[in-house]
Amino acid sequence: MTAQGVEGPGAVAARITGRTVRGERRVSGAVSEVALDDGRSVIVKRADEPGAVRAEAAGLRWLADARAVPVPNVLGQDGRWLVTDLVRQGRASARAAEAFGRELAALHAAGAPAFGAPPPGGPVEAYIGMAPMGNHPGADWPRWYADHRVLPYLRAAADRGTVRPAETAVVERVCERLPELAGPAEPPARLHGDLWNGNVLWGADGHAWLIDPAAHGGHRETDLAMLELFGCPHLETVLDGYRDVAPLADGWRERIGLHQLFPLLVHAVLFGRGYAEQALAAARAALAR
Repeated sequence: MTAQGVEGPGAVAARITGRTVRGERRVSGAVSEVALDDGRSVIVKRADEPGAVRAEAAGLRWLADARAVPVPNVLGQDGRWLVTDLVRQGRASARAAEAFGRELAALHAAGAPAFGAPPPGGPVEAYIGMAPMGNHPGADWPRWYADHRVLPYLRAAADRGTVRPAETAVVERVCERLPELAGPAEPPARLHGDLWNGNVLWGADGHAWLIDPAAHGGHRETDLAMLELFGCPHLETVLDGYRDVAPLADGWRERIGLHQLFPLLVHAVLFGRGYAEQALAAARAALAR
């Protein structure tokens, strides 16, 4: 317990693993690394909302069930706390990137019951980063993507004044045209859902590992577009490995901005006008196709 009587990361790790704690260090505001007496180290993460912990734990287990891209093992969860194995980090390499692409294709191919389907045991009202995210299943990707991934964040950004009233029509027009812009229909893929570079750890074992998912059933191009949006080491090699296993439909590069609308609007809600301008640019480019 801390001086205020609130349980800290070390006490949480000891309680959930049943081991004695030998040391701990803070990695970030909500994340700590805790060393145990059996030689292991674990990650202890605290969330403000219990639903966020449930969603992340269920997402990690669902991704692990695909036996594709490695993810940390969930050791336990309790209220606002999540404890997982620690991934020892190394360096990105072209070899690991090609393998990651192949493994990501296998993860997507593991599928989902529907677009928007939550992981088994995960809450319908989940999170992407610090933003609420509803996992409401739908059968039609263009309609589902508009209703549950683009428009809610557009409205939230407009309510905050981050997107100006006259600008909302640009994104709304993209949503209206999604059936013609979305490309060939695809089955629901098993998505990581928040696949920016910071959630890809290049392990000391030579593999890429996935952490911090916002997992749900979605379109596989959305994960790939997020890797493109925030940068990923050896990205073209990742994509080559992916396409060796699962070729992408013609025109996929032209659809990258369409799939980036969702994370850009989430970031506009959380972090402000700069991301709103990027989202509007992506929307205008999609309409110009």
